[in-house]
Amino acid sequence: MKVGVNLINFGPGVNPEYLKRWVQLSENLGYHLIMTSDHIGITPDVQSRYPAPFYEPISLLGWLAGTTTEIEIGTTVMIVPYRNVLEIARSCANIDQLSGGRFILGVGIGWAQQEFQALGVSFKSRGAITNEYLEAIKLLWTQDVASYQGKFVSFENVHTEPRPARSPHPPIWVGGPSDAAMRRTVLYGDAWHPIRIRMDWFRDTGIPRLKE
Repeated sequence: MKVGVNLINFGPGVNPEYLKRWVQLSENLGYHLIMTSDHIGITPDVQSRYPAPFYEPISLLGWLAGTTTEIEIGTTVMIVPYRNVLEIARSCANIDQLSGGRFILGVGIGWAQQEFQALGVSFKSRGAITNEYLEAIKLLWTQDVASYQGKFVSFENVHTEPRPARSPHPPIWVGGPSDAAMRRTVLYGDAWHPIRIRMDWFRDTGIPRLKE
């Protein structure tokens, strides 16, 4: 069994020294993984649950990778529609290579409607956007020159190096307990990453539904 830590990267009292100290302590105590939350626009609906200051996870994990040597690092979860797909693929591939293959991409579709509006992203289309992005990201991680044509993202002949250190690519953990999240896990993910669930639901309902 592997045990991880949810590194709190937001709220009063959080600062670079706090973040570095906690991740190094987690590594020294033998934990296998630290993961951080994701938000970009701290709109009122986000602020009520994830108060500022909020450290953006990609830049934070890139920095923390340089302060550790063994512990895996990842997102719980990156809200996929918030960023350009090429940016996600490249930044995550870079972190994986710079960390020696220690990155895990935890993904979700998001919930904060005000944040979606502030970023100019369709809230209603977030699930479909995420599905296309995950398909495209896997191409960008596994091909030297990648092309993709979809409804929400299209690109041609994009050079992808440096590629991730892990083969074939960093693990993709799909967050959420919904049926749609389970389908997304089967189609695009490497692991199911439900959040804030009861263990009896996970054992008696979640796992049987996932197997279906």
